[in-house]
Parts: sequence; structure tokens; C-alpha cells
Amino acid sequence: MKILVIGGGGREHALVWKMAQSPLVDKIYCAPGNPGIAALAECVDLAVDDLDGLLSFATARQIDLTVVGPELPLTLGIVDQFEAAGRLIFGPSKLAAQLEGSKAFCKDIMAKYGVPTAAYGTFSERDDAVAFINKLGAPIVVKADGLAAGKGVVVARDIAEAIAAVDHIMLDKAFGAAGEKVVVEEFLNGEEASFLAFTDGERVLPLASSQDHKPVFDNDQGPNTGGMGAYSPAPVVTAALYDEIVETVIKPVVRGMAAEGCTYRGVLYAGLMIDDGKIGVLEFNARFGDPEAQPLLSRLKSDLVPVLMACARGDLSGQVLEWHEQAAVCVVMASGGYPGDFAKGLPISGLDAAAKIDELMVFHAGTTERDGQVVNQGGRVLGVTGRGATVAAAIAKAYEGVHAISWEGAHYRTDIGAKALRL
Repeated sequence: MKILVIGGGGREHALVWKMAQSPLVDKIYCAPGNPGIAALAECVDLAVDDLDGLLSFATARQIDLTVVGPELPLTLGIVDQFEAAGRLIFGPSKLAAQLEGSKAFCKDIMAKYGVPTAAYGTFSERDDAVAFINKLGAPIVVKADGLAAGKGVVVARDIAEAIAAVDHIMLDKAFGAAGEKVVVEEFLNGEEASFLAFTDGERVLPLASSQDHKPVFDNDQGPNTGGMGAYSPAPVVTAALYDEIVETVIKPVVRGMAAEGCTYRGVLYAGLMIDDGKIGVLEFNARFGDPEAQPLLSRLKSDLVPVLMACARGDLSGQVLEWHEQAAVCVVMASGGYPGDFAKGLPISGLDAAAKIDELMVFHAGTTERDGQVVNQGGRVLGVTGRGATVAAAIAKAYEGVHAISWEGAHYRTDIGAKALRL
């Protein structure tokens, strides 16, 4: 069969890498792809938001399954467009993708269907948001309502910082139309975890636990990013909590979305805060996490393709997931200055050396090729992912890979996975 993967980041490299191992797959295309993906798939020069171009390509090449990586084409309605043309595609519809595309919609769904989450308010006027902040007090969280590439969330330690965040989003229009509304919510204490599950709109098939590291600097300092690293499994998600998350978070949302007339099919990602065994949901995403996809897919023993096909067809019955007992850790190597401004086009060295390390995979994210040389192009450049018998061994393996790779100004956290060692 022929598969088209949409996207060009680390998540998409991990998806292509996993699907290339399937005996069901004859050919993979990736639009637009990147230099790492190009070793496994044919890269196609189409942007992720060129819905017409992507559909034309899938039709002309008679693609059997299209897999959508990033959130943007999902929120633009690519699934609806492909399905209307009779093409099989993995991912939620435009209406269902509002779970990620609008934080206000997401919070309203959680409130209506009893999913544990923080108290919140949604505001389209700056002064109303400020009044709510003054009422609720600090610490407090301010979020741009729409898509902001993982950077539209500010955890404010005091009221002045929270008001500055509102002004940055609503008055300075830092995220454009995504900041026309803001969600202001109570701060939740605890440790973050990521929980992903496949769903056909009725049944759910949960993945292994994982944990992301959003802030740019060690010890969770600095501004939030799209993710600086992740590991799986996450010990904070005990066996009992795992089952509780499925029953009190994932299933109610899947049932609620169906009841709202926007059946959710695809992978559902819950961002959680766990405090002394108590679960609070921070957000939902409508796609695989990046960088969570890298360690999760590294640990997945099962063939991914039948599960994706079953989701897209609306019938997950009979599907199971098997996991390697090994742990996996992904360390993101980023451009210096990220998530702010950074220099591009800097040559990356050491990729060949890293490729020779056993139990290590370097997933390309923000890379491109110039004159035969791989250079940095985005903020998050590489996802260096190691496996090991324990989380500690996987951490050591991942950083062995990181230390083999370099470019001018490269930045990475040195404490990815450290929380797991304290439990």
C-alpha cells in the first residue's frame, strides 16, 4: 500500500520511521518532509496547509492512507475535504479538531462532560480578563484561544505578569487571530504527564504513558516551547492512574464529542497535571505529541499501520497495542535563542557519528539541506531518541547521541527524564 504523511517535523519523521517497518507498506510519501525523512520516504514539495494540492497529489498517486501530523491542516478541515473525495485519511474532522484549535471550546467540553480541569474564564475583552485575574489571584495561567505553536501559554507567577501576558496576546497581537480571545485559568500544582489514545469515535485504545518538558531551560525554567524532550513510560502515571485517566478523561471526551455532533476519530492527546494522585486536565491536542511521538513510537512493538487504518475507517474493534519493555527518552536539540529569534542555515555536524550508536535514533525536525549539508531551519532541530532497559539507561543513551552532534549555538536541556528518577 501507499501512504502519504503530511508534515515535516520530528513527529512526522517518527511516524514515517515506524510505518516504514510495516510489511503492509510499499511506498511512503511525505509532504513536505525533511532531510531525515528523505532517507525513508519520497518528499513532496507541498505545504501542510495546501489542502487542494495535497488532495490532488493523493488522488493522482492513488494513496491508500493519508496520515496528518500537525494540527494546522486538521483545524483547516483537511479530513473533511479528503473524506468528501472518498480518500481514507487519519485524523479528526475540522469540528472535532476544535479541541485543539480553540482552548475555550476545549474547556467548555470538559466542563459540560465532567472532565476534571481547572476553573477558568474566557474573554474577548482585555479589561474583563484583567478583572478575572485580579479576582482569582496568582499564580495563574493565561492562554491564547487559538493555535500558537505551543507558545501561547503563560504560567504567571504574579498578577502583573498575568496582565502583561494578556496585553501581549490581545493588544500586541503576538499570535494574531489566535489571540482574539484568551482563556484565563486557575494554576494547577503537580507533575505534568501526556496521555494519548487512539479512538474511532466510540472505542478507545490507549498508548503508553509519557511526559513532555515544555519550558526551554533546565528545572522547568523560562518560557514554554513546543517541547524540549519527552520520555516513556512516565512513572507518575501508575497502573491505577492509567485506568482512571481512560475512564474519567478519555472516554468522557470521546462520548461528549459524539453527543455534540462532532465525532472524534484519530489520536486524542490529553495534557495532564497529576498532584498526589489527583488528575487535572490542562489541554487536549488533536494529534500525536511532538516530542512524545518519538519515544512512544520507539517503544511500540505492534505494527502501527493497521491501527491507523482502523481509526480512519471508524472501527477499532480487535486492535491491540504491544510495547517493548524498554524505556525511551527524546532530547530536543534546538537553535540558540529558541523560542525567540534564532539564526538559520548553520551546518550540523556529527549526524553520521550518532547514526552508528546502537539503540539511538535521531529524528529530524527543523532541518533542511543546502549544498549537500544538513543545516538548521527551525527552532526545534533534532529529537535525539535513545532506548534502554530503564529510564536512566535511555537518558544516558539519548545524551550520548546529543554529545555527538553540534552546530553553532545549539541548545538543549540537560535534565530530560530526571523527574522519572526521583519517583
